[in-house]
Amino acid sequence: MNKTFAVIRREYVERVRTKAFLISTILLPVFMLAMAVLPALIMSGGDRTSRVAVVDASGSHLGQPVAAALKAATFGRGGQAKPRYDVSVFPAEAANLAQVRDGLIARTGFARDKRKDGWDGVLVLDAGTLASGKLAYYGDNVSSLEGMNRLQRDISKALAGVRLAQSGVDQKLVDKAMEPADMDTTKVTEGKRTGQSGAASFAIAYAMGFLLYLAILIYGQQTMTSVIEEKTSRIMEVLTSALTPFQMLLGKVLGVGLAGLTQMGIWVGTAFVLGSQGPNLAGAFGMGAGAADKFAIPGVPASVLLVFLLYFAMGFLLYGALYAAIGAMCNSIQETQQYAVFVTMPIIVGFMAVFALIKDPSGPLGTIMSFIPFFAPFTMPVRWSMTAVPPVQLALSLALMVLGLLACVWLAGRIYRTGILMYGKKPTWGELWRWIRA
Repeated sequence: MNKTFAVIRREYVERVRTKAFLISTILLPVFMLAMAVLPALIMSGGDRTSRVAVVDASGSHLGQPVAAALKAATFGRGGQAKPRYDVSVFPAEAANLAQVRDGLIARTGFARDKRKDGWDGVLVLDAGTLASGKLAYYGDNVSSLEGMNRLQRDISKALAGVRLAQSGVDQKLVDKAMEPADMDTTKVTEGKRTGQSGAASFAIAYAMGFLLYLAILIYGQQTMTSVIEEKTSRIMEVLTSALTPFQMLLGKVLGVGLAGLTQMGIWVGTAFVLGSQGPNLAGAFGMGAGAADKFAIPGVPASVLLVFLLYFAMGFLLYGALYAAIGAMCNSIQETQQYAVFVTMPIIVGFMAVFALIKDPSGPLGTIMSFIPFFAPFTMPVRWSMTAVPPVQLALSLALMVLGLLACVWLAGRIYRTGILMYGKKPTWGELWRWIRA
């Protein structure tokens, strides 16, 4: 075992001490902090009241209800709410519509420091607007799809109210009927509220699937590349005089895996801390406590963190052993492409399954894939983060994962012990079968 630990230590230290490892390990937490704070800062700092001029040439005083609907739109809720629009109505006739419109457009699109009395936009209502719903808007920020869609919804609400009122429906009833629904989503697990919103559950599930996919591919291929480098440099011939092939395989996979687990632990731990300290971060950056709801990184429960790291470790050992076996079979990176696809494809399928699980985490697809060792590292952590998984299913998934891991390590070990000392052409499928049976 001392020899195996020496290999583990060498592989671990060799990767942890590299500049690429240190830079990537530090940069992602910094990026997480930026992603947690910047959206909230942007959302809180971008709420500026827009000055809108409404040119009413409808002939039916349509500008008044449209202006009232726009004035009712606000940023935020309660006592901190601010008006979204500062609206003024300018009556016009068909004869002087162009003159009034062009005069207002001439005062539109200026920066506030250049012209404080300028308009952010000019809304034009003509005689056919009420019947057809067609109108024109001239503004300095028409490229903002969110802002234009919101403006269109507010105007549509006003037009619908006027049409209903003209049909004889009581105005108070119209106003009540036109009030939009405001729905908050909260995740419930085993009859208890978790405090997570629907968006938070989706973000956690997607982030876990993506990190697993990225880490297994990167560190698995590092294992394969390391074996090929040692094989082509003939270091393997020296190592086999002191170590058994299985000790070499186990040490290499565990060493690289621990390096990946260290990095994943730092990254996930950073996400856990940032997600749980939302109100404190909001206060540190001068934002209200309510701004924590806009943070891009939601709180991560400790149980989800534990399940994620557990499946990451076993998933990497499984795929890392297979990648190491492929490295032992081949003599160059180019030769690995023929065999690596059989390992890469399950990883891609497992990651793509995450999107289906987000829609129905308790469905038959997610349940079945949670019991398949090649897909369980992706599917079970996502299911655990999104819904209540029965403990029996979790235990069965872990048991099958361990059995699958042992089977893959045994298979990889049989190939590894023969392949590391084989040079020249790459083996055929028949030769691989003889290696396994030998």
